Amino acid sequence: MGARLTLLLLAAITLGGADGAGAQTTGAVSPPGRAVSAAPDGSRSALPAVVAAAHLSVDGPRTRLTFDLTRPVEMRAFALADPYRVIIDLDEVNFHIAPPTGERRGLVRTFRFGLFAPGKSRIVVELTGPAVVERALTIEGGEGRPPRLHLDLVRTDADGFRRALAERAVSNIARRGDRETLGPRLSPRAEEDSGPPVVVIDPGHGGIDPGATAPSTGDEEKMIVLDFAKVLRDKLAAGGRYRVVMTRDRDIFIPLADRVRVAREARAQLFISVHADSISGANENARGVTVYTLSDRASDADSERLAERENKADAIAGLDLSDEPSEIADILIDLTRRETRIYSANFARTLAGEMRQVTRMHRLPLRSAGFQVLRAHDIPSVLVELGFVTSRRDVEMLTSAIWRDRTADSVAKAVDQFFAARNGGAPAPAARR
Repeated sequence: MGARLTLLLLAAITLGGADGAGAQTTGAVSPPGRAVSAAPDGSRSALPAVVAAAHLSVDGPRTRLTFDLTRPVEMRAFALADPYRVIIDLDEVNFHIAPPTGERRGLVRTFRFGLFAPGKSRIVVELTGPAVVERALTIEGGEGRPPRLHLDLVRTDADGFRRALAERAVSNIARRGDRETLGPRLSPRAEEDSGPPVVVIDPGHGGIDPGATAPSTGDEEKMIVLDFAKVLRDKLAAGGRYRVVMTRDRDIFIPLADRVRVAREARAQLFISVHADSISGANENARGVTVYTLSDRASDADSERLAERENKADAIAGLDLSDEPSEIADILIDLTRRETRIYSANFARTLAGEMRQVTRMHRLPLRSAGFQVLRAHDIPSVLVELGFVTSRRDVEMLTSAIWRDRTADSVAKAVDQFFAARNGGAPAPAARR
């Protein structure tokens, strides 16, 4: 125990490294001399701590970001490049603070926060340029002051950032722990293929990644699509014809690769990713539903920009993707992919036709682009943009329970038609009792 405490305290005052390019790390630390998150009976408290306030101050080359806590929590911080940002991982907490607004100050452009994995929260601090983490730790309060999480940043240049990585890479403990906790396995592998078809519903974004935000109301894409996905799930599951799996059923972040992995582990036969679009300038003329399929070449410039934005979800949430393996395709995979894309395109047309009966469609309702979340070569997949959060009229629609119910009905009808066609005209088999 003494050796572990010594290691943690040493990591708190030195800049630890990670086993990949572009990451610098400090160790997880607890306030010395006191157990973290202790309940009166000595056990770990079941209730998460609360982040009650945030403070930002600038002193020359240094920038300090602090968060008021209801009790100390374990934390660690590490920096990433491309873009420059600092990641703060901590025990699961409840954030009772509003998203930051206003102009950037010092080294901090802005920050976001949310649930990153079960039992784990994350704060992502976007930087105005390269910086090193001078200090990152939680401290106890006293004399009327609450416990606080302190992050001290010092400005450097790109070379200094790289030198800090090389000179102070003393441990990969934090990074290894990150890899072990990323991507909760939310669905078990199907026991057999002879049961009802498996449909995976993928509500986009979540947790630390809010997606687009409606300028008129402040509604966030992550909650809009989650509300819709739950209604769709209930409708598909009600008849017993499908086994329905959701990549997330609460406000939590799921990496893009893990969304695909959920579908593969469940042996999904259809994957529906649900999003809400946005466009710069809050153009009220951009409205309606768009259904996307995967393509190596985007159907138009807007689709390419949208796919690029959606594919940045992992970077937004603070994942270091510098050492992710590239996809290796062989002839068999390529043949399967071609067949899968045909099924995906057929379902997209059916889906757009059904949704057109009950809701407004975009002027170009069928499009394609290189969405990372659609890249399962063996699972027919579509991405549905339910509307534009930058349109007041669309936001009124997207947040309407009546609209959700009616539109989810149309999606369920399209799913029925898709499986009826694959089964030679027969309806999808009901689950065995």
